[in-house]
Amino acid sequence: MSKSATTIEIDPRDWLPNPTAGDILLEEFLKPIGMSQNALARAIGVPPRRINEIVLGKRAVTADTDLRLSRYWGMSEGFFLRLQNSYDLMEQKRKMGAELDKITPRAA
Repeated sequence: MSKSATTIEIDPRDWLPNPTAGDILLEEFLKPIGMSQNALARAIGVPPRRINEIVLGKRAVTADTDLRLSRYWGMSEGFFLRLQNSYDLMEQKRKMGAELDKITPRAA
């Protein structure tokens, strides 16, 4: 009995959206309680522009911002950094495409 691998190419236009940490902050944290970005910024002691740029996907979450957000929302430290990291990895994987597939894993 032989096994064969089938590779299916998926058009990048058909990929699911890759939500940013800001998308999740807005949709899962701010909107459900009707909190504004400005109110959040004041509550965690950062400029409102920082929160706005994160929500718009124009700025990445830093360790400083993660600690502030995690403390405020009662999440584990690193929660928002992990969201950022997941986003960054998926974006890079999409950019690399077939180039990544050309790398053969080293056998143990």
